[in-house]
Amino acid sequence: MHFELGGKNPVIVFADADLERAAQAVAFMIYSLNGERCTSSSRLLVEESIHDRFTDLVAQKARAIKVGHPLDPETVVGPLIHPEHERKVLEYFEIGRGEGASVAVGGTRVDGPGGGCYVAPTLFTHARNDMRIAQEEIFGPVLTAIPFRDEAEALSLANGVQYGLSGYVWTSDVTRAFRVGDALEAGMIWINSENVRHLPAPFGGVKNSGIGRDGGDWSFDFYMETKNIAFATTAHPIPKLG
Repeated sequence: MHFELGGKNPVIVFADADLERAAQAVAFMIYSLNGERCTSSSRLLVEESIHDRFTDLVAQKARAIKVGHPLDPETVVGPLIHPEHERKVLEYFEIGRGEGASVAVGGTRVDGPGGGCYVAPTLFTHARNDMRIAQEEIFGPVLTAIPFRDEAEALSLANGVQYGLSGYVWTSDVTRAFRVGDALEAGMIWINSENVRHLPAPFGGVKNSGIGRDGGDWSFDFYMETKNIAFATTAHPIPKLG
């Protein structure tokens, strides 16, 4: 059996990371495909010494994204898939504000061509990990930023959700990258990269993000049933009862 379910995936940005590349990847992984992607990095965990600078970078990129008709070549973000889903995403804007988070950019519906379900790319700041916007999968172009003090707190925040599909780490410290990647409770980890899918690699999550793997050789297991046949090649002693 294979379940591939959703996630509330963390992207951890340490102060020693290449911040411009990290910001570009963060924006891509939450705003491309309108955030309607299971592996979207919807929680931004950023070291507090660079929190304001980095969230400003991400906000700048979010503001530059064109929301519009999906057949317009200039469009980056089109409409959400259905009015019911649009209502769900818009509700989280009010939930986040009610919980005390700030909207650095977005947080509104956008009037687009054809009356579609257009929502502005959104960034919440001053958030906490216990907020609903940090715990529940919104499945839209909504990013929640949370500061951390050190590596231990970053891992505690990253693993402090019911999901475990993917995780992303940005740092120039190779040993830290190995430590954090190993400690993250997720089925797939990318270091200093957005989600660059290598199709033969195993795909799947842990915790409430699924059971099983597909991709490459793992796909054979997904589509097949393993059968065991035990054949006695010698007259081995059989235990006698009674």
